[in-house]
Amino acid sequence: MNARIRRAGTSDREAVVRLLDAAFQDDPVSGWLFPDEEHRRSKHPLLMGAFFDIVLRSGRVDVLADASAAALWLPVPEPESPEEPEALEESGDGGEDGPGRLRAEIDPDNERIDLIGRLTAAIHPTLAHAYLWLIAVDPARQGEGLGTALIRSALDHGNGEGVPAYLEASSPSSRALYERLGFVDRGPALVLPDGPTLWPMWREPYVR
Repeated sequence: MNARIRRAGTSDREAVVRLLDAAFQDDPVSGWLFPDEEHRRSKHPLLMGAFFDIVLRSGRVDVLADASAAALWLPVPEPESPEEPEALEESGDGGEDGPGRLRAEIDPDNERIDLIGRLTAAIHPTLAHAYLWLIAVDPARQGEGLGTALIRSALDHGNGEGVPAYLEASSPSSRALYERLGFVDRGPALVLPDGPTLWPMWREPYVR
């Protein structure tokens, strides 16, 4: 499909955060992070805003021209020393906004915010790659191929630069979609304590 994709900036924050919040309110992982629905409606947008800020600062946010879909990509370099993977585990995203900081700023009593950051960091590949942190499609527009168009655009760019891609699928349906896009399972699934399953997936670059 033809979809005009551009790189988001600070002026897109409100629209993209609203999109992320709407797309992930009913996601299994969001439900695990914020089991109480009223509490989720209050805190979930703040978490999505923090994610947007981290990625905008250190990576890139791709968005469709009408803001109906967005993808958050974070470049992860190969560690320069054996200590660096441990630092990634401590911070969650390899920067100053680690899971502990997110918890303190957004929902101090919610230990699951930093727990999921540490668990996913522990299984994160140490090879250089592009990390698809989140991809969101307006719930009213799902099924139109918008998310696929966003991912294909980024993957084509990665193919040209020889950059692999990594993500964690949060549902069997999303896992099947990523498999169709060339991703394969990378190691065992991560089962969150008393929660849903995440499937780590990896895609080598290739030239079509």
